[in-house]
Amino acid sequence: MRGVRGGLILLGTVSMAYGAWLLLSRQDLGQVVEVMIWLAAAVVIHDGILAPAVLALGWLGGRLLPRAVARGAVTVLVLLGPATLVAIPVLGRFGAKPDNPTLLDRDYTQGLLVFAVLCVCAGVAVALGELRSRQAVQPTVEEE
Repeated sequence: MRGVRGGLILLGTVSMAYGAWLLLSRQDLGQVVEVMIWLAAAVVIHDGILAPAVLALGWLGGRLLPRAVARGAVTVLVLLGPATLVAIPVLGRFGAKPDNPTLLDRDYTQGLLVFAVLCVCAGVAVALGELRSRQAVQPTVEEE
């Protein structure tokens, strides 16, 4: 297991180094600054907004909902929350240019809705799995 982890760390490090080299070697300084601002904003949004919101909603759901439902809801939240944040630029069509119709040429709202349905299905599967595992553990009246 240790070798796999080390290999993945090495692969990730090499990939990031290659991406940084591509960025620095093929873009001008203004574009590099824009990327750095975008990366900083992503960290602030994730660590300052998304992660605390998920923790708070998970805690609240754990207190207010039955356990199986809460686990399913947290599954949906963890899958769909970040995907929705990532989808904001394409849903808002930021970067679309009239002279290049191949940019943002799909129905991204429909794609996000399909993904949301899949996330809800995953949440239902988690909730049902939780219910089934509880029933398997609890003895029935006949067994007592």
